[in-house]
Amino acid sequence: MLKAAEAVFGDKGYERASIADLTRKASVALGTFYVYFPDKQSIFVEVVDELGARLRRLIAESTAACTTRLEVEREGLRAFFQFVRQHPNLYRVVRQAEFVDADCYRRYYDRFAKGYVRGLQQAMDAGEVRRMDPEALAYCLMGIGDFLGMRWVLWEEDMGLERVLDTAMTLLSHGLPPHLQSVPPPPKAAAKPSKPTPPKSKSSPRRPSRGPRS
Repeated sequence: MLKAAEAVFGDKGYERASIADLTRKASVALGTFYVYFPDKQSIFVEVVDELGARLRRLIAESTAACTTRLEVEREGLRAFFQFVRQHPNLYRVVRQAEFVDADCYRRYYDRFAKGYVRGLQQAMDAGEVRRMDPEALAYCLMGIGDFLGMRWVLWEEDMGLERVLDTAMTLLSHGLPPHLQSVPPPPKAAAKPSKPTPPKSKSSPRRPSRGPRS
């Protein structure tokens, strides 16, 4: 039923989808639905939570053998692209959650960020990643993956995603190292020679004016 609900909510949207649509798609009786869920909102929330859990599990499995943080980032992105390809309704379903159940919508990202923060903090403690706010960094990296997946998998599937991964890794490799090369300040422009101030002209004492001749 969850798989059927993911497809129906993605195709029709939450408002237009009915419980009859869900049971028809799942090939189960209407009464069977109410054995597991009290209403349409409850199964929608379960779909979003389940999608988030499955995505996090796939990324964890895909990055388990990585030895560096940059490898984790690359393989994590690759796993995310794979998940989007397998679940083309992911974006639409998750974005509807903002209006159907705001707590569910936030929970989807909070749970993802929690594990991300933990991994980044470990990389910072190991001196692999420059010290910065790990939660802010996690959301920055999540945003990169979100938009890359939308552009190169959801909008226009491109099987040659290696160049996209290469670009992302080039960006991250220059933004994540523990020490940044200091850039010398630009040289100061030479001061222009000041023009000499012309000497003030001394005014000659004024002669007393002569009165009219008598």
